[in-house]
Amino acid sequence: MIKMEKFNSNWKSSKDPSKQRKYRYNAPKHIKSKLLCAPLSKELKEKNKKKSVRVRKGDRVKVLRGQFKGKSGKVERVDIRRERIWVEGVQVQKKEGTKVFYPLHPSKVIITELNLEDKKRKESLMRK
Repeated sequence: MIKMEKFNSNWKSSKDPSKQRKYRYNAPKHIKSKLLCAPLSKELKEKNKKKSVRVRKGDRVKVLRGQFKGKSGKVERVDIRRERIWVEGVQVQKKEGTKVFYPLHPSKVIITELNLEDKKRKESLMRK
């Protein structure tokens, strides 16, 4: 009986879309965390000399795609396992009337303001 590997780092270099999805789905959290990057706004790109940064709770983002296009707000929650973020002001109304946050993929937003409370994050942005 052959044992199937759940995760293999060679999958990321495959051209086969199903293998790419398998890589992302079965990746461990330290790799999935790196997949949660969003592009920076023009001002932040010039200031920090980086194109994209990992999204964190407290960052201000603007939605670029989907039904909430144009809305902006603070990141309320980041789910590494599902690769989704929840943004303040991006909510849907359920049938019963309650409002719930709508999960967004980080590639569909642009970071307009960074949360620099963390010393390590501030240093990593200043390095390059």
